Amino acid sequence: MKRIRIGLSLASGTALAVASLLGCQKHAPVTAATAPPLKVAGPASAAVAPPAPARTEKDVDADVLTQDLASLNRKGYLGDAFFDFQKAELRDDARTELSRDAQWLRKYPTIQILLEGHCDDRGTEAYNFSLGELRANSTREYLVSLGIPESRIKIVSYGKERPFCTEDDERCWQENRRAHFLVTAK
Repeated sequence: MKRIRIGLSLASGTALAVASLLGCQKHAPVTAATAPPLKVAGPASAAVAPPAPARTEKDVDADVLTQDLASLNRKGYLGDAFFDFQKAELRDDARTELSRDAQWLRKYPTIQILLEGHCDDRGTEAYNFSLGELRANSTREYLVSLGIPESRIKIVSYGKERPFCTEDDERCWQENRRAHFLVTAK
């Protein structure tokens, strides 16, 4: 008999605990963004909006160095320098883009880059490899003139071997005449 009472006590205690847990509903916490406007003494139409929520956005600058290399390259923090047909001299638009790139590189002094020299598919393979190297070199020299240490910049020429665009028109050829940036170390 005593065992039955103990068993019933345990069963009813367990049932009571389960019922109390099931009966408790969780509500989302009230935040400044979800709180209704506060009523203020005075005219009936006066209401005070809740305060602005605390800033929860990630610090973009701090986030840059936590990303893997593939993400850094995919997000395009560095812009490419584009060239005219059969030229390795930097255009004005390329200098503007490279100035932005240099500013970003100064902000992150541990970043290492590879500059790839690319050409369109016109011309011989040997000519395009030489031209691609000239383009990568002129880009590196300009970055160095803007204060980026040469030791942070490696170059390679792909000539016409790795086109970004494969159509056979001027728009596509222009896209392929470039010095392309890759972040290789952070």
